Amino acid sequence: MKSQFSKICKNIALASCLVAGMATTSVASSVEKIHFLIPGGAGGGWDGTARGIGEALKKSNLIKEVSYENMSGGGGGTAIAYMIETASRQQNTLMINSTPIVIRSLQGVFPQSFKDLSLVAAVVADYQVLVVSKNSKYNSWADIKAAFDKNPTALKIGGGSSRGSMDHLVAAQIFKAAGGNPSSVRYVPYDAGGKALAGLLTGEIEILSTGLGEVIDKHKSGELKIIATTSDATIDGIPSFKEVGVDTYFANWRGFFGAPNLSEEQINDFAKVFSEMYKTKEWEEVRSRYGWSNLYKPTKSFRTFLEKQEQEISSLMKEMGFL
Repeated sequence: MKSQFSKICKNIALASCLVAGMATTSVASSVEKIHFLIPGGAGGGWDGTARGIGEALKKSNLIKEVSYENMSGGGGGTAIAYMIETASRQQNTLMINSTPIVIRSLQGVFPQSFKDLSLVAAVVADYQVLVVSKNSKYNSWADIKAAFDKNPTALKIGGGSSRGSMDHLVAAQIFKAAGGNPSSVRYVPYDAGGKALAGLLTGEIEILSTGLGEVIDKHKSGELKIIATTSDATIDGIPSFKEVGVDTYFANWRGFFGAPNLSEEQINDFAKVFSEMYKTKEWEEVRSRYGWSNLYKPTKSFRTFLEKQEQEISSLMKEMGFL
């Protein structure tokens, strides 16, 4: 009898575990499909991130169905307006975006802001870097800072976007944190990241401000030298600016927004899916392929993070005369 009772208890315990496991699975799979709205063209950063994340979700069986829609225009404003105007039809839609939604809203490129949407989660970060050519006379942050202190306007720093954009503002933020005048940064704008990189290699500029993911492979192959990143700590042997004495941090986050009428339950379900995704080998394969860093900030913490970033960027833009 005692042995049989023990066996019954074990079976009950096993059944309880199975039920618990099924409950966990049902939470993770409460979202069956996601339609990714991408505010830019095919092949861009938003496009690659949305499709990479969709790939990981589908291959790990967290989501049954994924689809994609590219909607360029208005610096991302066309897609934002579409999400708001057609909100009732967008229950399964998540729009990807990143730091430019904050910058362009402040600039008035479009009238909406992240506050007009449902904030689901930040998912990845691509930290910014300052990079020089392999034969550059600048081998460290100390070299660059000494040159800037001597004659700031003689130091040409380029980026793949216009004046007042992210590449410019991050470079200015770095020099400001090091005690310099951010308005003294001589920024050379290029039409795209590839053209800016070509400008560095031909000597048109001496320093490039760009995303880590854009140049990490060339750094590893010895074609370029990354001076430091805007992360909190060393990445792939590359020091952070904090580690070389500059107290600055900047994450070009990439995350997802829902239509403004999503329920709190729907928002939390979407955020939960991304949390579960981090645990899968399929995600690690995608993440390492693109060189992204995990940056999970769901719902309310995402809003707090963006409000702080908006305040910091606004202050810097006003100081530099862009607002």
